[in-house]
Amino acid sequence: MREEQSNKTSQKKKTNPKKPWFWPLVYTGFSVAFVGMIWGYNVYVSNDSAEDAEWTKTGNEPDKVAIETNAQAETMKYPFKEELFDKVEVVQHYYDMEADETTREKSLLVFNQTYSTSTGVSLSMNSEPFEVVAAMSGKVEEVNLDPFVGDEIVLSHADGKQTKYRSVTGILVKVGDEVEQGQPLATTSENEWNPTAGIHLQFEVLENGVLINPESLLAF
Repeated sequence: MREEQSNKTSQKKKTNPKKPWFWPLVYTGFSVAFVGMIWGYNVYVSNDSAEDAEWTKTGNEPDKVAIETNAQAETMKYPFKEELFDKVEVVQHYYDMEADETTREKSLLVFNQTYSTSTGVSLSMNSEPFEVVAAMSGKVEEVNLDPFVGDEIVLSHADGKQTKYRSVTGILVKVGDEVEQGQPLATTSENEWNPTAGIHLQFEVLENGVLINPESLLAF
């Protein structure tokens, strides 16, 4: 009888062995889950704070945001005051191989009996000085002073274009300035490289770094 009880007790122990690792594993699992919840909450709060900070920073500069938005939606205007439209004429065109013969002839520059093609349009007001303005809002990238070919201002614009204003004097801007469309930049002058044009503006447009015909954007 005792032997039978002993065998039953022995079988019970084998059937229900002790598991010393069970509770530590449970505690470890809860700990990992708890740490994960804390980490996730901190990440959420950090991202939310960063977004709030960015929004606040943008909100502190509403004028800058408005200028950038307007600049992207702008269409190019003339590099002179619109009231001068009837007085300003194109004395030299952009050289276009597909243009008619008369236009191609008016796009050739002569210096020391050597011909070169015009990379923009030369605008004159009966050889009288006129105010040069920004054709689009943008940033002043370069101000090049060269009395031979004429002082030059280079602007970059939000749509990827660049505009160049050459043969100018009395420059009113400097590198790094942000300018608005229609803002005065300088006054037209003459230069040694293109004396036949007299007092004029050499206006050039680049798109993705490539010169294009300004007359394809503006009806001169």
